[in-house]
Amino acid sequence: MKVLLSAYACEPGKGSEPGVGWLWARGLARLGHEVWVLTRANNRAPIEAAAPPRPDRLHFLYYDLPAWARWWKRGGRGVRLYYLLWQWGAYRYAREIHARERFDRVHHVTFVSVRQPSFMGRLGAPFVFGPVAGGERAPWRLRLGCGWRGFALDALRDVANALVRIDPLMTATFRAAERIYVTSEQTLALIPRRYRHKADVELAIGWDGEPGAASADGGGDAGAALRVLFVGRLVYWKGLHLGLAAFRRLLDEEPDARLVVVGDGTDETRLKGLAEALGIAGNVEWVPWLARDELLACYARHDVLLYPSLHDSGAMVVLEALAAGVPAICLDLGGPGAIVDETCGRVIAAGERDAGAVSQALGDALIELAGDPVLRNRLAAGAEQRIRAAACASPVARIYGSAPGAAGRGDAPGKLGGLSHRRGDAQGTASGIGSRRMFVRTTQEERAFEKRETARTRDRKLDSDVIRKVAEDDGYRFKVALIESALDGERGWILSV
Repeated sequence: MKVLLSAYACEPGKGSEPGVGWLWARGLARLGHEVWVLTRANNRAPIEAAAPPRPDRLHFLYYDLPAWARWWKRGGRGVRLYYLLWQWGAYRYAREIHARERFDRVHHVTFVSVRQPSFMGRLGAPFVFGPVAGGERAPWRLRLGCGWRGFALDALRDVANALVRIDPLMTATFRAAERIYVTSEQTLALIPRRYRHKADVELAIGWDGEPGAASADGGGDAGAALRVLFVGRLVYWKGLHLGLAAFRRLLDEEPDARLVVVGDGTDETRLKGLAEALGIAGNVEWVPWLARDELLACYARHDVLLYPSLHDSGAMVVLEALAAGVPAICLDLGGPGAIVDETCGRVIAAGERDAGAVSQALGDALIELAGDPVLRNRLAAGAEQRIRAAACASPVARIYGSAPGAAGRGDAPGKLGGLSHRRGDAQGTASGIGSRRMFVRTTQEERAFEKRETARTRDRKLDSDVIRKVAEDDGYRFKVALIESALDGERGWILSV
């Protein structure tokens, strides 16, 4: 399959958005698909310095706005407006490339945001949007510990999320998409009901390396004090303020324990002040961002990852820690809560707890691991087993499957095996991190899920003339055929140009 991947952020050796773009590009090429990646021009140097896994299958296209249009983006200001203009310019550029290459599918992967549109659906090729995130919300009671700035920013984020349902650019993006992937049920709820029948829940990333390459050293040493690691941006929603309070509780039981904080960010001064106020500054080491190789080695020197993020949709840090055989302690929120389980760490329920109660629960988990080296060894082994499951359930492989004739892979199907709008749950999503069935739902979420499935059944009964009219309104001409799926007897729409 020839795929055009729209990845504004795409850079090897990075986490967050750039890492997502790079992992998707590399993952598709490894599956045997021919991938054309459209990204920003400033990503050229690191991309060309890295050795592509399949240089015959992986091609990069670079586009950027003129220099005069980039000045307001410096320092992070105006980045959303710049991104919107880049998306429009990239679409116009991609239109020329598509006329020559005739892509089988166009796929938007970064930014991983449900609040930011893509115009790639206007190209005329089947369009996939996501996985995108942004609907994850920090519980109100936990926001009180984020400071006034964090509280205000999360409130503004809630407003922006509420506008997604009526944003005309997002509506056009959802309408143009053949399939939509989101990272959580909360993000799924932001999509207008009439488009949810073509949406699925998937994590944006998976682990594509080998587990155990840098295994933790000495996690079972009964005589050593616990070595705790936090990796991430020092911003309010990463939850380090909760982690510092939890570490304070650990020190009451184990005074020689150490916490290493890797990262920097706008809240660094506030967090260092909090460490001083808690009386733990002497046991906390602050380390600036590390190169990727150094960071992977850093995981191996620690016993546990403490990652109490409030609404992190991804969790590359958690995947990296598990791959190094390091158990993780996190909250049951966002991506980390979907990846970690009792076999590889501890997941703390946030629920209606306040910051004090959550910090105490995090501290209790640290104390449990500190006092039981046998448990630490068992969780370390479970971490490597868990990451193997994550690698097998890579969202790239699960969505696309192997290309026909790909060496050593057969013709493993993915959710996008054809140009069908039929849901792909029957094709291998019953297990693995990120699939809808992996998410543990509350009773309220279960009722919402059943209600949504009922709506999907109703939506599939739309008259074909209505579907054709929507397609024509977008400037496309489709032949619409109603077929019976041989897999599950479910009716689905097949659209061919």
